[in-house]
Amino acid sequence: MSEQKQENKPAEESKPAETQTSSTLNSFSGTRTPPTSNVFSMFGGKKKETETSKEDKEAEVSKESEASSEPKADKEEEPESPDIHFDPIVKLEKVEVKTLEENEEVLYKVRAKLFRFDQEGKEWKERGVGDAKFLKNKETGKVRLLMRRDKVLKVCANHFISPDFTLKPNVGSDRSWVYSVTADVSEGKPEAQTFAIRFGNKENADGFKKEFEKAQEINKTK
Repeated sequence: MSEQKQENKPAEESKPAETQTSSTLNSFSGTRTPPTSNVFSMFGGKKKETETSKEDKEAEVSKESEASSEPKADKEEEPESPDIHFDPIVKLEKVEVKTLEENEEVLYKVRAKLFRFDQEGKEWKERGVGDAKFLKNKETGKVRLLMRRDKVLKVCANHFISPDFTLKPNVGSDRSWVYSVTADVSEGKPEAQTFAIRFGNKENADGFKKEFEKAQEINKTK
């Protein structure tokens, strides 16, 4: 009987161990913070909240920028400026420019280059390139030769075709002529000049000679 009582004692003493184990488990599962909260804090639980707050702020900023970028029709519309008209202080009248060719008929026109012989330097000097025209006055019937320079339109030859003029071929050329005049007024006052006139081809040179002689015949009767 005594041995049986001794065998039963350890069984009764094992209860405190179970109680201690359960108390230990209870101490871990008591009022302490559950492990899930620590896991979130370790693996970015709070950081997620921060990122969410940043996204919200960025959304608010983008909304504000969109609102500020919207066109303000009432404020930005500029008032229409009225048409401003200024009357001139001085009114200039239209001046009719005359070339003194208005009362003349063009008998013949050809493009040419004109040279003048310089008596002092004993050399030929170019006068200009342009259209050489035979003009017949509608009132007097006389024919003159008029030539203006290209672009500037300055007169480089202006004289009547006298029956006394002699048209000679230039030495070494079949498309240019030389002749002398007693009164060329291209510079304003009558001057005796010796001209050499050159053309682009022989046909134009021959046509000029033909019209030159016709003009001499017309002026002979005037």
